[in-house]
Amino acid sequence: MKLVSYTHGGEVHYGALKGNRVIDLTSRLGALYPDIVSFIAKSGLAIARTLCEKESGDFDYDALDLLPVVPNPGKILCVGLNYHDHVDEANRTVGNRKVPDRPMMFARWPESLTGHKKPILRPKVSSMLDWEAEMLVVIGKPTGRYVKAENALDFVFGYTCMNEACLRDYQRHSSQINPGKNFEQTGANGPWLVTADEIPDPMNLDIQMRLNGQVMQKASTREMIFSIQSTIEYITEWMPLKPGDLIATGTMGGVGFARTPPIFMKPGDIAEIEIEKIGILRNSIEDEPADLAAGTR
Repeated sequence: MKLVSYTHGGEVHYGALKGNRVIDLTSRLGALYPDIVSFIAKSGLAIARTLCEKESGDFDYDALDLLPVVPNPGKILCVGLNYHDHVDEANRTVGNRKVPDRPMMFARWPESLTGHKKPILRPKVSSMLDWEAEMLVVIGKPTGRYVKAENALDFVFGYTCMNEACLRDYQRHSSQINPGKNFEQTGANGPWLVTADEIPDPMNLDIQMRLNGQVMQKASTREMIFSIQSTIEYITEWMPLKPGDLIATGTMGGVGFARTPPIFMKPGDIAEIEIEKIGILRNSIEDEPADLAAGTR
């Protein structure tokens, strides 16, 4: 099943995709599951599947004002340096980079996210807006502590595409990379959330990033240094995960800052992330609006 989050009547809704139509689950199941996180946590899929068999859909998907697939995650955890070619290019360009012994983790916040077909914003303080194609994992059940890798996928609800766009200069202001990773409306994800039953082997999927139609990154998830399973095992050594939590699994080589000369995303560009069995996430690049820059929002 494919699920989406969107705005309708000024409120946040979630729904199930049927063809190019969306069955609004909020209007039907909102009393039981008021948002997509509660839908995930309380196992609403069975009811949703029954509805999809009977209903034809309420909205045209292409006309929706889409949001991040989970607009209200509790935690957003990201893996850095998770492909060998990305480690190599980072070491060549920045220096002092080596293959990590454990997943290199950092955090994002919900305000940094945006949805499919929404613009990724370039802030006025930097022009070094880079792309990062990644698979995004959505947790479906409370993990507790110390999940073993062989059981980790049992806790995954689904997957989507992510452009974990970042501002490279802010990323390097100190040893802590979070500022460059948390600019507003830079962490795009979508086009929908694909439930895990449709992707039994997430570690064997082709992934590609295109900028204005040109392939900039290309790899397979099997090339990750740390698999989704081992990453969940590592995270739960120190912190339990909950339904709706997100894990960005890291990007491969081909990012813009490592090119000669460097290439960064600019207004008017179109960025696309495509993952096999999921779909294509598409975003335009725009400068942040004046009211954002003036601090009036």
